[in-house]
Amino acid sequence: MRKSVAIVAATPLTVNFFLRDQVRALSCKYQVSIVVNASRAEELGELAEVAEFIPMRICREISLPADAAALWNLYLLFRNRRFDLVHSFTPKAGLLCMIAAWLAGIECRVHTFTGQVWATRKGIGRWLLKQMDKITAMLASIVIVDSHSQRDFIIKHGVISEAGSKVLADGSISGVNLDRFYPDVKQHDQVRRELGIEREAKVVLYLGRLKRDKGVLDLAQAFVEINRQVPDAVLLLVGPDEDQLLPLITDTLNESRDHLCHVPYTRTPEHFMRAADILCLPSYREGFGSVVIEAAACEIPAVASRIYGLTDAVDDGVTGFLVSVADTPGLANAVIKLATDDGLRAMQGIAARKRAEKLFKQERITHELLQLYSQLFAGQKTIS
Repeated sequence: MRKSVAIVAATPLTVNFFLRDQVRALSCKYQVSIVVNASRAEELGELAEVAEFIPMRICREISLPADAAALWNLYLLFRNRRFDLVHSFTPKAGLLCMIAAWLAGIECRVHTFTGQVWATRKGIGRWLLKQMDKITAMLASIVIVDSHSQRDFIIKHGVISEAGSKVLADGSISGVNLDRFYPDVKQHDQVRRELGIEREAKVVLYLGRLKRDKGVLDLAQAFVEINRQVPDAVLLLVGPDEDQLLPLITDTLNESRDHLCHVPYTRTPEHFMRAADILCLPSYREGFGSVVIEAAACEIPAVASRIYGLTDAVDDGVTGFLVSVADTPGLANAVIKLATDDGLRAMQGIAARKRAEKLFKQERITHELLQLYSQLFAGQKTIS
C-alpha cells in the first residue's frame, strides 16, 4: 500500500493558490488527503479528483473554544486514520496540527513556515505569537522554511534550529509551474478586453488578499502619484478584501478611482499576470512571495518591499526593484520608472523569466520535497 499523507491548511485559498501542482505531484506517489477549513470538496476544484477532502473547521484568528474543538477533532482524525505523515501550512493550522499529530503518535510531522505574523507586532501579542511558532517547530519532525532569508531570521530569533529546518532548493512553497505561467500576448489582450482596460494602458497588478500588512493602502497612496505621471495607468487588484479596505482604497485614490479595477477571486492568477505590466507587492511581512516568481515566469517584473523573503524573490535592479517598507514615494518612483521605460521593463521581464527557470522550477522543489518525505519515512535523523 502507498504511504498516506495529510496536508493541513486553514483555508482552501492556501491549497488552490500555492499547493495545487504540488498536491498533484504528491498524489502520484502517495495517498493524499487534504484537511482544510471548507464545507464542500468543490472548493478545492480539480484537486478533489486526486486527493481525499476532509473538512475541518480551523479558524485563522485566535478563538479558544474554536481552537480547542479543532485540536480535539484533529487529534481524533490522526488517531483513527494513522497517517504516515502530516504536513501543515499557515500558522494556526501548523500549531494545532503539530500538537494533535504529536499527541496521536504520528511519527513524521512536517510544517512549512511561510512568514511570521509576529514579525510586525509589538508587546505581548508579538511574544505570544512567537511562542506559538516555537511550539510548532519544537513538535515538528522538521520544518520547511520557504526562503533562506526567512530561515536566517527565525533562527536568529530562536524559533527554529539549523538542524531542524530546511529550505527546498532556492526557496518558495512549491516553485513555479513554467507550463502554466508564461507570457501570452493573446490572453494579455483578451483579459484586458474583458476588464475594459485599454490595450496600451500600463497595468499595475497586486494579486493576493487585500490586507493592511500587505501594503495595499501604501500602494493606493503611491498610485495617486503614479497616475499623475502615467495618465493611462490602471491599478488592478485581484484577491478577496479580507480587511474591508476597498472603501478606504477608493477614498485614497480620489480622482484616480476610475483607474481602479478589482477582481475578488480567481483560480487562474496567470491570466491576470499576463495582462499586467508590473507586479507590486509592498508587503510589511512575507515568507517568500510566490506571486513574484509566478509573475516573473510571465515576464512581468516586480516592485516589492525590501524585507526577508522578498529579497529572495526579487533580484533588485535585475528582475524588478526593492523599496523600503511603507516608502510610498519610493514605491511610486520605482513603478513609474518601469511604466515609462518600455525597454527597461521588457529587459527586466526577460531576466525575471530566466531566473524563475533557473532557480524556482516547480519540478526542482517537488523533487526535494519527495526526497525529504523519503528520508523521514526511512527514519533518517539527519536531513540533507
